Amino acid sequence: MVTTTHYARSGDLNIAYQVFGEGPDLVYVPGWISNIEIMWEDPILASFLRRLATFSRVILFDKRGTGMSDPVDERSLPDLEERIDDVRAVMEAAGSERATLLGHSEGGSMSTLFAATFPEKTTGLILVSTYAKRIRSDDYPWAPTREAREAEIRRTEETWGDPDAVPEYTLGARSNDPVFRNWVARYFRLGASPKAAATLLRMNTEMDTRPVLPLIQAPTLCIYRIDDADVKIEEGRWIASQIPNATLVELPGDSHFFWIDDPTPMLDEIEEFVTGHRETARPERALATVVFTDIVGSTERAAELGDREWRALLERHNSTIRRQIERYRGRERGTAGDGFLATFDGPARGVRAARAITEAVRPLGIEVRAGVHTGEVELVEDDIAGMGVHIGARIAALAGPDQVFVSRTVRDLVVGSELEFEERGAHPLKGVPGTWEIYEAVG
Repeated sequence: MVTTTHYARSGDLNIAYQVFGEGPDLVYVPGWISNIEIMWEDPILASFLRRLATFSRVILFDKRGTGMSDPVDERSLPDLEERIDDVRAVMEAAGSERATLLGHSEGGSMSTLFAATFPEKTTGLILVSTYAKRIRSDDYPWAPTREAREAEIRRTEETWGDPDAVPEYTLGARSNDPVFRNWVARYFRLGASPKAAATLLRMNTEMDTRPVLPLIQAPTLCIYRIDDADVKIEEGRWIASQIPNATLVELPGDSHFFWIDDPTPMLDEIEEFVTGHRETARPERALATVVFTDIVGSTERAAELGDREWRALLERHNSTIRRQIERYRGRERGTAGDGFLATFDGPARGVRAARAITEAVRPLGIEVRAGVHTGEVELVEDDIAGMGVHIGARIAALAGPDQVFVSRTVRDLVVGSELEFEERGAHPLKGVPGTWEIYEAVG
């Protein structure tokens, strides 16, 4: 999906936004940090946004001080009232008179206040993993203590953008996927500076939207992950109980990034809430060979080169990999930072492409690792999903510099070819049942 970033004027600031899809207006208010252009680089998040666009006209924006929008004066923190002015400005610029608001995490607090303040502009309210208060008290026991919150703010500013310091509660089932971890770190870096990120956390710390909840008139859908480590399910139950006629949906999963755990049930609920019915896309199931690659030591290399040289190196890296994917008749399925996901119509071709990629990027002074797996995947338009994709990502995470690791399935399917493999032991793969025998493609 091709999207264009526009700008709306909110007071003295420019607020970046995008509009895509057809149907009733749906304003997506992101959480703490966002970058509406980098969002499209993660294939699963991009798939989520594309699915929203099949039943709604999506209005997506970066809040003031984040992403593509203007920065804010760190000496004068924006309050919720100023931030909901940004929602109103973006709606006006996009020609939207009334909309359903989809707010995630902190974005849910903004959406709550907007819905209560502007009922005439609010068709519905969807809260995903949203909190009402960010400091624990006797009557709100699910939030962190002030001491824990202050420690988090200090840690955030000191380690901002480091893949190893990305909060585990954001990663969930993809915590062992280095491509995704690196993408999240880059998403954060391009979403805000270290000081801005800490400043926004301090602002969020003082939020308390509890008095507003009973005043919401719009139909409300509350969606929470049962094992979310950041916003507790008990918190979600209490919030839903305070909103007149709210519907609570509890879904499995532990990631605070709502699209990481299987997003299909959540999308079904959102579609039915927005349109009154659900027409889920039926994925085509097919056997495919998935190949994951990512740069080893990318954080250190980026720091060594500086932003400009690192971007230039990434462009050469991307061009090199795309040539190899095309050479072996593969199809690029997504990129995330310095990682690639591609599919091939045969395991031998996928292994050869992975080996060719590791060799082709070596003259650039970088090393990549790769994981290859053949299994059933789900194909919906240009998107790819399913257990086969997760297995390929987990296998890639086990590999080291210049290594191509494959599943036993791949090795067994290429028997009789000239490809050679060496055993690398049996490993558990997070989120995948059993242990898996892993092999390295050598020679």
